[in-house]
Amino acid sequence: MSQLSSVPLQMLLCLSGTYSALYFLATLLMIVYKSWVFSYPQNHLVLDLTLLFLLGILEAAQLYFGTKGNLTEAEAPLATSLILTVAGSLLSVYFLLWQTLVLWADSILSATLLTFHGLEAVLQVVAIAAFIS
Repeated sequence: MSQLSSVPLQMLLCLSGTYSALYFLATLLMIVYKSWVFSYPQNHLVLDLTLLFLLGILEAAQLYFGTKGNLTEAEAPLATSLILTVAGSLLSVYFLLWQTLVLWADSILSATLLTFHGLEAVLQVVAIAAFIS
């Protein structure tokens, strides 16, 4: 019996998990900074913080299901991870383009996160195809 789990996907999930944690902390600190330095409407602050925490939860779940699906060679958890990757990508686009105040650092961090999401999505589709065949 051959091993179908994807080593590149597993490596990317590990790297992405570390980056996601750093992204969450950096974005949280930048939101705090922006609320102190700039005029940041209270309702927009609550929205940005809520979406950031939602992104953190989605990232944790996506990494869990991605790792579980890849290591057990199961399509369902990996497909769940793929769906969560798409949802996380939409939130990353929000932080890249539509949050109340977008700093240069926000753009770089969010674009990097989107790059990770794109690579993960491609490798997850490849892994799912390998598991099915």
